[in-house]
Amino acid sequence: MEPTVLGGKLASSLVSPLLKKLFVADGPGAGLVDKPVRLKDLVSFKGEKRVLVDKDVHKLAEHLVRQAVDSPGEPPFRTGEQTAVADALARRLLSLGDLDMDDVQAVRLGHRELAARLRHRAPAPDGLSSDACYFLDSVTEWACLQILEFFTRRSSFVARTLVEQTRTQAELVAKIDELLARTPRPDARDTAFERRYRAHITERHNHITIYGIDLRDSPDRWPLEVAYLSLEATGEDERPLPGDGSGPAPAILQLPAEEALRTHERVLLRGDAGSGKTTLVQWLAVTAAQEGARIPYVLPLRTLIRSGAFPAPEAFLTAVSCPLSAPDGWAERVLTAGRGLILVDGLDEISDADRRGTRDWLLSLIHAFPGNRWLLTSRPTAVRPDWLAAEGFRELTLTPMRRTDVATFVHRWHTAARAPEFEGPLLDSLRTKRDLARLATNPLMCGLICALHRERRGYLPTGRKELYDAALTMLLSRRDRERGMGAVDDVELGEEVQLELLQRLAYALVLSGRTELEVESAEGIVVRCLPSIALPGGNQDATTVLRTLLLRSGLIRQPADGVVDFVHRTFQDYLGARYAVEEGHLDVLASHAGDPQWEDVIRMAVAHARPGERAWLLRQLLAGGEPRLTVMALACLEHATALAPEVRLAVDSQAAKLIPPLSAKEAQTLAEAGPLALELLPGPSMLTDQEAKGVTVTASLLGVEEPEGAITVLRRFRNHRSLDVRRQLVGTWHRFDTAEYASEVLDHLERDDLYLTCESAEEFSALATMRPWHALSFHGPHRIDEILAAVPAPEALTALELTDNPHVIDADALLSFGSLREVWLTNCPTTGLDRLSELPLVRLGCTEVADVTGLRALRSLLRLSLPQELPGTDLREILPVESPLETLFLGRHSTDTTGLRGLRHWAGLRSLSLGPLTTELTDTDWQEVAALPELRELHLNAATIREFPYSFVVMPELPGVETLRITAVYGDEDLSGLALRLPGLRSVNLLPAAPHMARYARLFQGVEINPPRR
Repeated sequence: MEPTVLGGKLASSLVSPLLKKLFVADGPGAGLVDKPVRLKDLVSFKGEKRVLVDKDVHKLAEHLVRQAVDSPGEPPFRTGEQTAVADALARRLLSLGDLDMDDVQAVRLGHRELAARLRHRAPAPDGLSSDACYFLDSVTEWACLQILEFFTRRSSFVARTLVEQTRTQAELVAKIDELLARTPRPDARDTAFERRYRAHITERHNHITIYGIDLRDSPDRWPLEVAYLSLEATGEDERPLPGDGSGPAPAILQLPAEEALRTHERVLLRGDAGSGKTTLVQWLAVTAAQEGARIPYVLPLRTLIRSGAFPAPEAFLTAVSCPLSAPDGWAERVLTAGRGLILVDGLDEISDADRRGTRDWLLSLIHAFPGNRWLLTSRPTAVRPDWLAAEGFRELTLTPMRRTDVATFVHRWHTAARAPEFEGPLLDSLRTKRDLARLATNPLMCGLICALHRERRGYLPTGRKELYDAALTMLLSRRDRERGMGAVDDVELGEEVQLELLQRLAYALVLSGRTELEVESAEGIVVRCLPSIALPGGNQDATTVLRTLLLRSGLIRQPADGVVDFVHRTFQDYLGARYAVEEGHLDVLASHAGDPQWEDVIRMAVAHARPGERAWLLRQLLAGGEPRLTVMALACLEHATALAPEVRLAVDSQAAKLIPPLSAKEAQTLAEAGPLALELLPGPSMLTDQEAKGVTVTASLLGVEEPEGAITVLRRFRNHRSLDVRRQLVGTWHRFDTAEYASEVLDHLERDDLYLTCESAEEFSALATMRPWHALSFHGPHRIDEILAAVPAPEALTALELTDNPHVIDADALLSFGSLREVWLTNCPTTGLDRLSELPLVRLGCTEVADVTGLRALRSLLRLSLPQELPGTDLREILPVESPLETLFLGRHSTDTTGLRGLRHWAGLRSLSLGPLTTELTDTDWQEVAALPELRELHLNAATIREFPYSFVVMPELPGVETLRITAVYGDEDLSGLALRLPGLRSVNLLPAAPHMARYARLFQGVEINPPRR
C-alpha cells in the first residue's frame, strides 16, 4: 500500500492536526534563521516542558491506526494485530526525538528516507504478519510526508533555508576560486591564446598583392575580402544522381574551391602557376580564424624545408615565424580534439626527395591526429595521380577562370587601381581578341593584362612570351619612374642589367629544384656576374647590387632572413628558360623533361629558342613516346611561332594517339595542352561511349578559354544516346553563354533519364524557350511560381529536384506538377509530405527537410532515400507502411533512434543502402535485414565499417545478397567479416578504386571486383 493510497483512506484534514501535536508551537524566537533547529528541540514529548508524554504519543498512533482500519474497503491487516501495530508506530514516532538532524536536513532527505531513519532508530516490530509490516511501513512514510509538510510551513524554515543555501554557495564559490588560483585551467589559457592567434592570422593573411597595381597613386595590397575571387575546383566523384536507379555513379565534381574542405577532411588541390592556390590558402585561414570553429595553420613548404626538419605540432608557429608563444601542449590539444585546419602550401616548390619526406611527415601527423582538416596544394604534375588517395585525400584541380570570373576580376582591379576609364575597353578586347582571352585564365595573368593595358593606355601585346616581355619591362624599369624613385645606394640598374642578374638567379633555382636561395649563394652568383656587366659608377659590391635588385626589380623578395625568392614561380621559370636558351643548355632542358618542375621552363624555352633549337627540343620530347611529354610538346606549339612543318606534323601525329581520351583524367591532361586540342577532337562517329564522354569532358574544360571552338565540338554530340555523355553536356552549361548553349546543345538532347539543373535567372529564362524537360533540378531560393513560369509544360514534368530552397515550406505547392513520379528535396523547410499522396509518386528523396512525419501516408513508393534523422523508435512509425518499397537508403542520423526495427515489414525490399551511419548496428537490427526474403543488393559506406566495426561482428549470414557496394573506401578497412557473411556474392564494387583493390580481390575470391557499369 503506497502512501498516496493510504492518504486516500486517511483524510489529511483529520490527521494533520494529530501529527502537529508531536511538535512544539512555532512561537517567537523558536529558531533563529541563521542557526540550525534540531528535531529534538522541536518535538513536544522531550525536554523540560513536555506537551505530550509517551502515553499520549501511543494514543495518537492508536487513533491513526484505528482510522485506517475503520475506513471503507478491505482491512489492511488482521484485526487482532491492531494494538501491536499502533505500539510499533508510536515507537517510530517517538524516535523522531533521537534523530541528530535539523528540520532543513530532514526536508532535504525526503519522506521515504526520513521514514527509513525512523525504522532504523525504533525497535523492530515483533510477531507482526507481512500485511501488518507492510501497512506499518506505509503509514510511517505517509506520516513522514505530513511531518515534512509541517516543517516547510514553519515561519523560520524558509528564511533559514535561504540563509543556509547562500552560505553553502558562498563556501563553494570560495573553494572553486581557491582551486582556480592554485591550478589555472589549461583550457582557459588556451582560449585566451586562441583569441590572440586568430587575430594574428586575420591580420597577417587578410591582404594580398595583385601585380601591376602597385604604381603611383595605387594601393599595393588589397583587403582579402575584396580581392578574393571564388574559383571552381573539379575532380572525379562518386555520388547518387537523380534518376539513376543503379545508385552512385562516376561524375565530374564541380564546386567552389573554398568549399572543398566542407565535405571532405583531406584534399590535394592542384593548380597551375598563378591560379590562386596561395590566395585560397589565405582565404581559408582567415575564414577559419574569423568563424572560430577550427584553428588554422598556414605552413608554406618552402619555409619549412629551410629549417632542415619538418616541425612537430608544437613547432608549427615558430616554423613560420609567428611571434606568439602558445601554452605548453596547446597545438597537440587542438589536433587531438580534431579542431585543426592544416594548410600545407607549395608541394611543387620543393625537390622530389623533400616531397617523399613531406609525405611521410603528413602521414605521421594524420595517423596521430585523426579528425582534422588537411589541404595540400601543388602544381598539376608535381606528383603522380592518386599520390595520397590511399590516405583518403580527394584530388581536386583549380579550373581556369570563366568569362564571368575574368569580368569580375577586371572590374575589381580597375576599382582598386582607380582607373575606371580603362575597364570597358579592356573587356571589349578580351571578348574579341582570341589570343588575349586565352591568356586571361588565372588571377596572375589577369592582373598583368590589366596593368599593361593601363600602362600602355589601351595597347596590349599578343602571345604569352610577348606578354611576359612587356610585363618585365613594366616591372623592371617603368615602375620606378612612375613612382618617382631614384637610385638606391647610388646604384642604377638598367632593365638589361636587371634581366641578366635575375635570369642567372632564376636558372640557379631551376637547376637546384628549389624556389628559395640562400643570400650568400645569391651574392656569389652576383659576384660571378659583375665582371660581365657594365654598372654606372664602376666598382660595386655584390651585397649592394643584390640589395638594390631586391628593392627595385619587383620580381625578387626576401621572405625571411637569409633567403631570397621570386615573387611568383612563373617569373622564375620564364627567366630561367631565357638564360638556358642563351647559354645553349638545350641538352639540360631535354634531360629534365620528365621533371614536372621543369614543365613551364621547357615551354618558355621553346618560346625563346630559334627555329632550329625548337625543332631539336620538340623532337627530344617526342622521342620517348611518353604521353605527358607528348602533351607538353603539343602545348609548346602555342609558343612556336616558326617551326619546321615536319616537326609540327610529328607532334600532331603523336598527340593524335592520345585522342580521344578514355577517362576524365586523360581528358584533363589533354585540356592542359590548350585550345589547340579542340582541333584534334573527333566527332561521335566510330567512338565508343567511353571515348565520346572523354571528348566531351575535354571540350567542356576548354570552354572557358575557347567557348566558340568548344561549343563547335560539343554540338556534334547533342544527339548522342549515351546517358554519361548527355550528363556531361548538361553539366557543363554554366561554362558557356547561357542562351547560346541552350539553343545549340541542350534543346537537342534526348531527355530520357536526364536531369537539367537550373540556378540563375539566365538559366530560368533559357529554360522557358526550350521544348519541355521531363526531369528538372532547381538549386537555390526560387519560389514555386517562378519555377512554374519557367517550365514550359508543368504537366509534362515527371521528376523534380529542389535544393537549398527556403520557399518550399508546404509540399502542397508541388501539386501544381500533377504528373510527378520522382521528387527530391534537399535542405528545404518542407512539411505536409502526406499531401504527396495525391501524386503518382514512385520515388522520393528527403535530405534535411523540416518534417518527414507525413511519409507514412504515402502508398505508391517503390524507392525511398532518407539520409536524415527520423523520429520514433521503429521504422514503421515513420516510413510508408502501405508502399511496396523495393529500394531504401538510410544515411547519417537516420537510425539514431529507430535502428532498423520494423524493416522486415517491407518484405519486397531488394536493395538496401546504409551509411554513413552515426549509430552502431545491433544483432536485432541485422535480424531485421536477414528477414528480407528478396534482398539482393547491400550498399554500405566505409565510414560505418571504420567507426563501428562491432556492427559487422554481429552481422548474420545473408546468403541472398548478390551485390555489395562500398563507398568512401580508404583501403585500410577490414572486409574479411563481410566476405564470410555474404556467401552468395557475385560482384563487389569498391569506390574509389585504388591500388589496394588487389588485396580485396584476394579476399573476395571468385567474385567480380568493380565490374564495369552496364
